[in-house]
Amino acid sequence: MTPITDQDLMPDRDRGLPDLVPDPYYIQTTTYIQRVPMYNLRCAAEENCLASTAYRSSVRDWDTRVLLRFPQRVKNQGTADFLPSRPRYAWEWHSCHRHFHSMDQFSRYDLLERDSQRKVAEGHKASFCLEDTSCDPGYYRRFACTAHTQGLSPGCYDTYNADIDCQWIDITDVNPGTYILKITANPEFQVPESDFSNNVVRCEVTYTGNYASTSGCHVSPY
Repeated sequence: MTPITDQDLMPDRDRGLPDLVPDPYYIQTTTYIQRVPMYNLRCAAEENCLASTAYRSSVRDWDTRVLLRFPQRVKNQGTADFLPSRPRYAWEWHSCHRHFHSMDQFSRYDLLERDSQRKVAEGHKASFCLEDTSCDPGYYRRFACTAHTQGLSPGCYDTYNADIDCQWIDITDVNPGTYILKITANPEFQVPESDFSNNVVRCEVTYTGNYASTSGCHVSPY
């Protein structure tokens, strides 16, 4: 892999801006329910990846949380690198997961009532490690966690599998029903982009209490 210099990490205004687009089809392929005891969620709890009821003093290690898990793949289809909102010296080391957080929130996950759009549950993804997981033909990976660099190059994808920590919404307190899963990349607009109208994916989720199925995932302007 070609080494990345400090010049590579500087925003190149002449090249334009990044443009993040979540992949709706990737999200729809693997959505499932998992029940996990609290003693296996200690790292996630430190990162506030669980619903507020998980932090009550009455919660015990063997109590179980219900997680709606799904994958995410975000492409930078812009003309410049998507770089973390924090400078490198301000990245926060998370000792439990053994990785740096370079953004307060790279993605936000909301579960909404289908008709009223009222939020019933939410999750978030502090930047696990922004990197070029894969790239389109003709583009090359330039950012990699193993090289202690974070970012997303034009023409490349940052992919999170459904089985990693915090890649979920804690739905322990949600009743069975049909909902909207809303996934937003760069939700607080911390990093400038050429187009914010394609940062959201919406899916219909049917939750029976035992399993979940996802359909109709599509990019949405809101």
